[in-house]
Amino acid sequence: MSEISQVIGSEGAQDFEREPVPAHMRKQWLSMALVWIAIGIDLSAMFLGAELGNGMNLADSLTATIIGSFILGLIGALCAYVGAKTGLSTAMISRFLFGNVGARIVSVVLGIFSLGWFGVQAGFFASNMQTAFHKLWGIDLSLGVLSFIGGVLMMSTAIWGYRSIERLSVWSVPLLIIFIGVAIVMAFKTKGTSAIWEPISAAPIPMGTAISLVIGIFIVGTVLSPDIARWARTPMHAVTAAFIGFFIGNSFMTVIAIFLSRLMDTDDLTNIFISLGLGLPAIIVLTLAQWTTNTNNLYSASLGFSVVFRRIPKKWITVIAGLFATSLAVFGIYDKFLSFLNVITMFVSPIGGVYTAEYLLVDRKKFTFEAIDRNPKWIIRSLLVWVAATLFAYMTTAAPDGFGLFQLTRVPALDAFVFAFIVQWIFGKIVSKKGTHHE
Repeated sequence: MSEISQVIGSEGAQDFEREPVPAHMRKQWLSMALVWIAIGIDLSAMFLGAELGNGMNLADSLTATIIGSFILGLIGALCAYVGAKTGLSTAMISRFLFGNVGARIVSVVLGIFSLGWFGVQAGFFASNMQTAFHKLWGIDLSLGVLSFIGGVLMMSTAIWGYRSIERLSVWSVPLLIIFIGVAIVMAFKTKGTSAIWEPISAAPIPMGTAISLVIGIFIVGTVLSPDIARWARTPMHAVTAAFIGFFIGNSFMTVIAIFLSRLMDTDDLTNIFISLGLGLPAIIVLTLAQWTTNTNNLYSASLGFSVVFRRIPKKWITVIAGLFATSLAVFGIYDKFLSFLNVITMFVSPIGGVYTAEYLLVDRKKFTFEAIDRNPKWIIRSLLVWVAATLFAYMTTAAPDGFGLFQLTRVPALDAFVFAFIVQWIFGKIVSKKGTHHE
C-alpha cells in the first residue's frame, strides 16, 4: 500500500489514540527523526543557547550542550523503545502500570502538563513576534492577538494527528536549517571569527548548572516519546530516530545560538536576526520553530485526555483543549503558569522511569493490548513509586518550588526519572519473587 493511499484511505483519518498503530501504517526512522528534530528546534533551545554563550566560554558551552543532549538522547531512546514495542501512546502504556482507573489520573496529569506548556509557548511566541513586528515595521500588535493567532496555527496540525505533524516537520526542518545557516554565515562575515573567543560579558555559569539546563529543557519530552515512537516500523527505527532526534534536535539550535550570541555579544536572538538584516527570515524562523514544537504539546495533551474521555473523538478533544490552552495565553496566564509547570514536571518525569523499568527489567509480558481491559483498576505498587519519586524530586528542587534539601544530578526532573526507574525495578522484582513463591 502506498504512503499516499494510506493517508487518504479509510485508516488515514485515524490516529489510533486508544489502540496500537497497525504494522502497515508504521514509519521509517528518518521521517520520525525529522519530527523529533523539529520539536527540538524551538525558541526555548535558542534562548538557552544564547544564555550559555553569554555566560561560558565557547568550549565549555559546547561541552555542556553535547553532554546534556547525549543524556537526553539515551533517555529518549529508552522510552521510544517501549513505545515502538507496544505501539501505544504514553497515556495508554500507563494502563499497564497503574491500572485502568489509576491510569486516568496519570493521563490527566500528562494532559494538563502538555496543555499548560502549550499555553506558555504560545505566549512566548507572541512576545517574540511582538518585538519583531515593532522593530521591523513599527507595528504594535497586542500580545493577546498574537497569542490567539499562534495558538490557532499550532492547533491546526495537532487536530489532524501524527501524519500532519510529520508533513509539517519534513518541509520545515530544511527551511529552518537554511535560514539559520544564512544567519550564521552573515554573523561571521560581519564580526569575524575572533569574536567567538572573546571573554564572557555576563555572570559565569558553572558546568554542572549548564548541563542541567540543557537536560531540564526537554526531559519531559523524552518521557512522552512513545506518542511518536508508536509509529515506528521497528524498535530499532524508534531508538535510532529518538536518539538522533533528541541529540541533534536539542543540540542544534542551542549550538547555533551559542555562536550567534558570542558573535553578536547579546542574548537577544530577535535583535540578532534583525541587526543582520534578516527581518523576514526571523519571522519565519520564530513561527516554524514554535509551530513544530507546540503542535506536539497539544498532540500529547489530546492523547492523554483521550484515555480519560473515551467516548469523545480525539479531534474534538484536541479542538477543545487547544482553544482552552490558547485562551490561557491570550489572557496572559502563561506568565503565572511557569512555576506551575516546574511543579507538574516533577509529576511527569517519574512516569518514564516507571514504565521503562517495568517493561525492560520487571515484566514485559503484561504489556499486551488484547488483555488491557482485564487490567486491575488500581496497581498500588507503581502508584506508590510514582508518588515517592515525585516527592524525591521536590526534595532536590530549590525553593520556592521545592524543599531544596539536597542535590543529586542538579536536574530534579532527571532525579525523579532515575529514582523511579531504580525503585520500580527493585520493588517490582521483590513483588514478582513473592508472587512466584506463593504459586
